[in-house]
Amino acid sequence: MSKKGTLRLLLFLGILTGANGASAQILPLREAIETALANYGTIKAKNNLLKSSQSIVNHSHKEYLPNFNLSLQQDYGTVNGQNGPLYGLGLSVASSGLPLPSQNWNSAFGSLYLTNVNWDFFAFGRARERIKVAQTAVARDESDLEQELFQHKIRVAGAYLNLIAAQRLTHSWEKNLERATSLRTVVITRAKNGLIPGVDSSLANAEVSNARIAVTRARDFEQEQSNRLSTLMGIGDKAFQLDTSFVTKIPDAITPAKTAVGHPLLNYYTNRVHVSDQQARYFQTLSYPTLSLFGVFQGRGSGFSSNYAVDQSAYNHSYLDGINPVRANYLLGIGMVWNMTSVLRVREQVRSQKYISAALQNEYDLLSQQLSNQSALAEKKIKNALDNYNEVPTQMKAASDAYLQKSVLYKNGLSNIVDITQALYALNRAETDRDIAYSNVWQALLLKAAAEGDFGLFMNL
Repeated sequence: MSKKGTLRLLLFLGILTGANGASAQILPLREAIETALANYGTIKAKNNLLKSSQSIVNHSHKEYLPNFNLSLQQDYGTVNGQNGPLYGLGLSVASSGLPLPSQNWNSAFGSLYLTNVNWDFFAFGRARERIKVAQTAVARDESDLEQELFQHKIRVAGAYLNLIAAQRLTHSWEKNLERATSLRTVVITRAKNGLIPGVDSSLANAEVSNARIAVTRARDFEQEQSNRLSTLMGIGDKAFQLDTSFVTKIPDAITPAKTAVGHPLLNYYTNRVHVSDQQARYFQTLSYPTLSLFGVFQGRGSGFSSNYAVDQSAYNHSYLDGINPVRANYLLGIGMVWNMTSVLRVREQVRSQKYISAALQNEYDLLSQQLSNQSALAEKKIKNALDNYNEVPTQMKAASDAYLQKSVLYKNGLSNIVDITQALYALNRAETDRDIAYSNVWQALLLKAAAEGDFGLFMNL
């Protein structure tokens, strides 16, 4: 091959190597968590709910502003009047005219221009309490977002550890399949040479078939865990290459247990109680009267002349005459409105809200107890996981030595197929126990971090 051809081949191999390295990029746990927090739908939803609550606070502040209404109307119609009582129920026509002895159809244009200001300037703290309700709702939704972020970190970390364990188990079962296949080759060779009974080859085939089924099951479980991690990260289903340090070492140090004070989930439940208590205080203000300032300025025009009462022909159909305001009135006042029966209704509403607060407090107490028990359980699981981890080296050495001994003895005709099969099973069990022992230590630590509300307890080790 020419020198130029050699250079092209090396360049092509370098490109392939780089592509394989890119496809085999390791996904660290921290990056998986960051991706999940940015993409997961529930977190996005809670973030939008928080923004909604913040907008409601601004709305509550502006609720205290006075009402300022502008009204304009231009009409065309008759002005027949009639003596008689009337209650303003539903829609009616506000025509103003004399009660003439007979109906007439004289009609002209008219107009009304109205400015109205109404301000409930004092209601015994009702506006202030409404603002506080909105502010406590913001605090509740902030803590809800925080607890969702915390719990999702725990979920992603748990799925990450489960996938690592599943991948290691798949690897262990694949190694078991390789050993079973190698053993079958030896058995078939010896059986063909008449050194061992032919039934041994049938047992070896059965062992290889069983190992293949175990590998398929392990891959199925691994695919399930990979799919769950993809779902929690908010991305499409894909295969991951993960950080295997979680199955090659255990945490360097595990801090003593502590009470779950400041737990994100407890903070959320506390703020739920605060919102309910604040709503009860707001409802209480609804039983008090409201003091209002109001002012009205009105301009009115009409196509009917001022002497229409004595001369029913004193009107015209001119649009401009009808919409031109020729009379104006203003009105200023202060008033108080107090629905006395609202006291009875509000009393029951407040009582109902206090029961809701008590129920929310009961849920808080239950959660606090559950977290305390979970923390105690996590301590026990950590101890048990460490005990199993310390036993793994002994089990692995014994199983490896036993398999090596039985394999050598079988190849030299000093052992039977049953003995080496049992040694093969013992070695595979030791390897899977080793993989699970590493994972269980980290899972127990993750359980402790979840119980204490401190994810750094897990991530900082």
